[in-house]
Amino acid sequence: MVALIGASGSGKSTLIRHIAGLARADRGAIEVFDRPAQQNGRIAPDAKGLRRETGVIFQQFNLIDRLSLLTNVLIGLLGRIPPARGYLGWFTEAEKRQAMACLHRVGLAEYAAQRASTLSGGQQQRAAIARALLQQARLVLADEPIASLDPQAARRVMEILTRINQEDGVTVLVSLHQVAYAMAYCPRTIALRGGEVVYDGDSKALTHDMLNTLYGSESEILFLPDVELGAASDPSAALAAAAVPARA
Repeated sequence: MVALIGASGSGKSTLIRHIAGLARADRGAIEVFDRPAQQNGRIAPDAKGLRRETGVIFQQFNLIDRLSLLTNVLIGLLGRIPPARGYLGWFTEAEKRQAMACLHRVGLAEYAAQRASTLSGGQQQRAAIARALLQQARLVLADEPIASLDPQAARRVMEILTRINQEDGVTVLVSLHQVAYAMAYCPRTIALRGGEVVYDGDSKALTHDMLNTLYGSESEILFLPDVELGAASDPSAALAAAAVPARA
């Protein structure tokens, strides 16, 4: 469970898009699961296989508003089922049960039949996580997943990502603007500035003084005074809280 922090424009989203194979780097190489994802500006031939094992969670949820929540989650299977079935939207009963199980894990099973557009932002983001679960992703890349959420919904999303990491052994790389969340949920943090890594280590070491050294005046936006994590400041308490289904 790794946090990626930095001010706007530091390269967090660009790095995530490169790892996911959604953007090509100008040079250098990227490996995922010890397999090449891209090299010297070329996407690797095995990129499609790597994408099946990599779930991407975006800030804007990327759900299809007019489709039901269940169907949106089932879309996570498109890389694993025959293209003809995916084109027709035909999913087996076993696949639908698996999707329901994923919705249950994120506390949304009762909303399965509702259109995605009727749900709150926090609920839509949890549905995006359920989609990655159904995809059976070994790596989850979360690009500012809580940036547009209120504090309660943000805590819920981070707690669910923590459970996936702890219970399923899925690697989670999550980009964050707020260092408090990195310290509460991620043992390791990578800090970027101007597209370069300026820190890679223990999240607990991210003090105001260290961030001021790394970012200068920009460090103020990384420590927001209105962020109150409460029980979430203790990761074990966050895990316990995540076990209780929520409606927020």
